[in-house]
Amino acid sequence: MAENRKVMRYAIYRIDQTESPGAGALDRQELIDYFESDLPVEVHTYSTVGLKANAHMLLWILADDPRDLQEFEVGLNKTSWGRRMFCSHSFLAMTKPSQYLGGHKHEGQEGADRPAGPVGGSYLFVYPMVKKREWYSLPFEERRKMMGEHFKVGHKYPGITIHTGYSFGIDDQEFVVAFEGESVGEFLDLVQELRESAASRYTERETPIFTAVRAPLKEILDQIVLG
Repeated sequence: MAENRKVMRYAIYRIDQTESPGAGALDRQELIDYFESDLPVEVHTYSTVGLKANAHMLLWILADDPRDLQEFEVGLNKTSWGRRMFCSHSFLAMTKPSQYLGGHKHEGQEGADRPAGPVGGSYLFVYPMVKKREWYSLPFEERRKMMGEHFKVGHKYPGITIHTGYSFGIDDQEFVVAFEGESVGEFLDLVQELRESAASRYTERETPIFTAVRAPLKEILDQIVLG
């Protein structure tokens, strides 16, 4: 595996809410204790309650090796609450330097100068992306020029931080794109402006989209009423 790369998984879960009221109190603490134990991965928790149908929780998981992701999931499945969690969507990706940046650098840029993982934004927006095959047949310099336009648009929205994951050959999509920010409106305006860029013509698919709110696991569990 290439040096300094991280494997990332964005997993979206819905919780079985058919248990009787109050039945999961001890089980909740078991789940919290598991997340606070010496895990083989780095886990960040987000709430999707009320923001997406059949979705309650998004986990952003980072690891050095896919087997660490498996070890975490096996441990999760052994907890009582874990057995109530059903993964509706899972996006697997890896970190990798962008081939279009060249020598361009700026503060906060993703890559070697910024560790993989969240920067602490209140909101997280995640979606898979697939490019049209025509994109890859274009000359590299033409693609880099269009991506340069993309980057310039992004710089107009400094409150939004991008995290690009690469999925070629390891999952159904080609990229998993995640954005952090403090304003949903700022992200909406960014995406709307990007729709007008030349590179957007070569997008085949970028759904489903998940909007999530950063929250501690206990707070997320408090939002889910069983029974």
